Amino acid sequence: VQLQASGGGLVQAGGSLRLSCVVSAPTDNMYYVGWFRQTPGKERDFAAAISWSGSSTVYADSVKGRFTISRDNAKNTVYLQMNSLKPEDAALYYCAGTRRRLIARQAMGALWYDYWGQGTLVTVSS
Repeated sequence: VQLQASGGGLVQAGGSLRLSCVVSAPTDNMYYVGWFRQTPGKERDFAAAISWSGSSTVYADSVKGRFTISRDNAKNTVYLQMNSLKPEDAALYYCAGTRRRLIARQAMGALWYDYWGQGTLVTVSS
């Protein structure tokens, strides 16, 4: 299984970006797909996750109300719409997938994900 993240770039504070994660396997085989982000010297932090049906979404408090995660199983793609971006949102964003039947709280933990993409860089200028 491979995950390919794209859509990163340079944006001004207050702007928007949409990240995409294409999964080589059918996304309905992935019980959860999540987005994590990492800056140099720091831990990989959870941003958002979505269940296979799309009925369960989970967000970190820091992005709630600004980011929206969605999925299109017909395209094997998960999206992260990021609005009102702040300089502190700048990071390398990774998408990850798991077939484990997680509960929502577990979906926030990087250790539960078995498949990872290569990351896409988001830069936010102030």
